[in-house]
Amino acid sequence: MEPTELRDLDAARRYILDGLLLQRAVKPTAHTVRRALEWAMEIASEGDPLPPIGFVADVGHVALGVDADQRVREAQPVPGWPPALGRSYEDHVLGKLYADWTFERAGDALRKYKDRDRVRGLAYLVRQICDRAGFPGVLLPPAVIRSLQTTNPDEIVKSSYDELVRDGPLPLLVQLYEALVAAGRRTAEVLALEDILAIEQGTAIADKAHYVAHRQIVQTTARLEAKLPGRPVKPLAGRKEVPTRVMDEDQYPVGGYTSISTKGSIESLLHSQLAYMEPESPDLFDMKFVRDELFYYSRDENQFLRRRRAFVFVLYPDLVSARFKDAELPYQRIVLVQATILALVRRLTEWLSTDAIRFEVLFVQEGGKNPLTEEAALLKLLLREPIERGDGEVLELPNQEAVEKHLGNLSRSAQVHCLAVATEPVALDLETVVVTKLVVKGPHPVIQTGSALSDNLDGEDAFDLWQSVVLRALELWV
Repeated sequence: MEPTELRDLDAARRYILDGLLLQRAVKPTAHTVRRALEWAMEIASEGDPLPPIGFVADVGHVALGVDADQRVREAQPVPGWPPALGRSYEDHVLGKLYADWTFERAGDALRKYKDRDRVRGLAYLVRQICDRAGFPGVLLPPAVIRSLQTTNPDEIVKSSYDELVRDGPLPLLVQLYEALVAAGRRTAEVLALEDILAIEQGTAIADKAHYVAHRQIVQTTARLEAKLPGRPVKPLAGRKEVPTRVMDEDQYPVGGYTSISTKGSIESLLHSQLAYMEPESPDLFDMKFVRDELFYYSRDENQFLRRRRAFVFVLYPDLVSARFKDAELPYQRIVLVQATILALVRRLTEWLSTDAIRFEVLFVQEGGKNPLTEEAALLKLLLREPIERGDGEVLELPNQEAVEKHLGNLSRSAQVHCLAVATEPVALDLETVVVTKLVVKGPHPVIQTGSALSDNLDGEDAFDLWQSVVLRALELWV
């Protein structure tokens, strides 16, 4: 459906005033009206279609949870408004906002924003909900909302109510609320995963280029993961294995105390044995200690071995030429590269949950500068969770020698797998590191696992080959 355009200022003003009384999450007051006008102004000033402002207010109040104590079980009756339509809106639209997990997760992330960023984030949230549901909205001059923002909110509420009693509800609003109910019925989830990540990682309020690149990477990653098996893949025959030392901190006892014995440390001594202590020495406690007759708690001596593994992705500066959109691919090659890294990180995290794993992305500089600065910033956002846990890092290293030194130091305490990505095969071969090379010279990626390039990747088209790259890397590493 195409959005309706209101060129008449009086009609646009009435559209706003009537919609303000249709808030159902909280009671329309001067405070809620002021906030709803601010949210609506942000949407209209961006040139986007504005849904009914009552719906915008409901989305904002439910997502931010700022007026939870003011919510009423039964909404205030609106003069002339069809009762059945109001109940349908509460059931199929407002009820979905309360129950949908994607909306709840987005609201949790939105509450972390401050001041102006929170308003912009909410405008993005409303925009994505309407786009996903196919709801058209209304195009109107932002000057109408701006003039109402300078008016006393109490007068706005009173004049809105008087106009509804005198003229009845605006027919356009009735049609739009019917469309909202129909959209709520046919929409499975309020938001897509990329919408949630955009709010959580801050790209929803970033510049347009940054937001589009982030969204393309997330969508491409989902496509790459779609054809991957749900269980860990079978290891590739003849793959290279590198032994590594196991640190003492990787072993720890399993479980608690399992029995009682006459051997142990003073920390595990049964408290009841202290009853043998007497004022005179040697006492009965000393005698039992010498004879090994005191009782101690005995712990299960089985050891749980937790492997330390590190997965490193090395991106070379010549990948600047990969900022190219091939006709055979949905997005630029560099987007496919970043999506491949994100897909590998997600699947390895899921499959190797019992191992101590670490992810690192190394950008090799050229002339003291990193030509892939924007890609580094995006990967810091995409890998935010492992970075915050201390299990991930995005670094910039000056040259190839620094990369080799860093990998060598890392291999002293972990089993290291490295994916070196460039437009030409790179000379990166270390005895203590399993190195896999990915050559991105055109739309068809090529993997090098030894001295020769491996071109036996399966796929009907160029994108299928990228899915094969992810699968082959998993077969070499898991």
